Amino acid sequence: MSGQRQLFGTDGIRGVAGEYPLDERTVFAIGKALGHRLSAAKDRRAVVGQDTRESSQWIANTIAGGLASAGIQVESAGVVTTPGIAFLARSNGFAAGIVISASHNPWMDNGIKVFSADGYKLPDEVEHAIEKEIFALLGRKSKEEATHNSKFSALPGDAHLRQSYVQWLVNNTTSKNPLNGLRALIDCANGAATSVAHDVFNASGVDAKFTHCAPDGRNINTGCGALHPETVGRSVASNPGRYDLGITFDGDADRALFSDASGRVVNGDAVLLLAARDMQARKALPGNTVVATTMSNMGLEIALGRSGIKMLRAPVGDKYVLEEMKKTGATLGGEQSGHIIFRDGDSTTGDGLLTALRVMEIMARSGKTLGDLVHDLRVFPQAIRNVRVREKKPLNDLPAVARAIAAAENELDGNGRVVVRYSGTEALARVMVEAESEEKMKRITDEIADRIEETLGV
Repeated sequence: MSGQRQLFGTDGIRGVAGEYPLDERTVFAIGKALGHRLSAAKDRRAVVGQDTRESSQWIANTIAGGLASAGIQVESAGVVTTPGIAFLARSNGFAAGIVISASHNPWMDNGIKVFSADGYKLPDEVEHAIEKEIFALLGRKSKEEATHNSKFSALPGDAHLRQSYVQWLVNNTTSKNPLNGLRALIDCANGAATSVAHDVFNASGVDAKFTHCAPDGRNINTGCGALHPETVGRSVASNPGRYDLGITFDGDADRALFSDASGRVVNGDAVLLLAARDMQARKALPGNTVVATTMSNMGLEIALGRSGIKMLRAPVGDKYVLEEMKKTGATLGGEQSGHIIFRDGDSTTGDGLLTALRVMEIMARSGKTLGDLVHDLRVFPQAIRNVRVREKKPLNDLPAVARAIAAAENELDGNGRVVVRYSGTEALARVMVEAESEEKMKRITDEIADRIEETLGV
């Protein structure tokens, strides 16, 4: 195998549940390989959590069987958010935390994310080492492992584990700034947030109404959640004076998007702006530096600059944002999609529930509305077009695509941006263009996307 990871993407291993690499045999091998990696730990325990997809339970059972076959004791938190597992791993002495979720993907997909004992996602080189053992195990075609797998029964989810996560969230955000009186419409995306959101917001004193809280295994993210923030925005707008904001999570609640009281969508760029200014005022923003990604709008960079705040760009993926934050000492970073990482406390990953509480905390402390806090953010027109591809060849090896990108950058001449990249979780090429006019933005986007489709399209 080459140095390039084959199973792990930017956010764990993903695929269609029941198909490679999320077939039963491969999932068991993943658990066993991870278990061998953990066998040197002082406390050979792992915690497993899952979202609400109908496949999540059997995948959790199967990976637990693989871990157990390597001598790892497995405890289950049941349905819980991805950052909830990161918290449990780092605060309860577990050697690792494993999440079964495909986040914002459709219900038929699923995935496996792994956190180490310190609550951080695994470095690329560790994932690469685990992959090598997974392929070695798969090459043995062991009947014993398949038998062990089929006999492993489901672990009951431990409500006490989930409750400790709820209490951590509440204690870290509302002890000094009660949120009593703030009125929120909260969209749980029929996902993992349904297991803890009621407890979190009720304990925080928020006047909350919840929607999309009835998961059936197949309705996760369907017409709701962070993929469709306009849904909660419309509901807020249609009830004038009833809500101060809308909040919407993705399937595993590691990110959040918002709407202001008028129903206007407030994305991760806007959250970075309001959080950066608040932290700067409290002298909690070292170096007046924020880490965003290549996808964050130029308008954010300009608005931060007006407040004397520098913006660094990392590759897309919250683990890469975190790497840059750790390297530079930044305490705030995130993505336009709503992954926000606060490192002025003990959080180790993007957490949608924590982000929501922090946004409301800033509203309560400042006495300003969400709309007022981001009123001066002027975004460049931005288009993103996804092209489904049959393979992910280096873009520089595709002459027609490279020429289109070069022509676009020459035309924009610094008054806009072009970002073309492959998705780390799906077979997609993403073309993002920012320009001063809608016409130019759409034309350049289509020119590049059409060249990709002609060359690599399905």
